This record gives sequence, structure tokens and C-alpha cells, in this order.
Amino acid sequence: MIKLSEINQFDKVITKKNHPCGNNVWTVLQKGVDFKIQCDKCNHTVIISAENFKKSVKGIWERN
Repeated sequence: MIKLSEINQFDKVITKKNHPCGNNVWTVLQKGVDFKIQCDKCNHTVIISAENFKKSVKGIWERN
């Protein structure tokens, strides 16, 4: 499991499940108690709690 302190703003992360558009790479737009992430394929933006974000992230795709 990945540590939240390793993730920075504008890093690209890979999620365990695919978004309905078929993509699993997301860009972190905002970091804190909640994470704001954006799908790299369809630009859909989601706000997710840090706890759920930690569970759903598989790894870091690209660092900023």
C-alpha cells in the first residue's frame, strides 16, 4: 500500500479499478483531508476522502 505522504500535487496515480471511460490513470489536483483527482482520458474530476484514496491507489505512474 502506498503512503499518502509520497504523493504530491500534479502526480499521476494508477487506480485499482478503471473509470467508466476505461482509463485508470488520474492526476492529483489537490491534496489534503480530501483529494481532488482528474481522469487523464475524459477530464472528469472527483473529490475523494484521503482514506478512500489510499485504498483505491495502486501506485504512482509519473511524478511531477
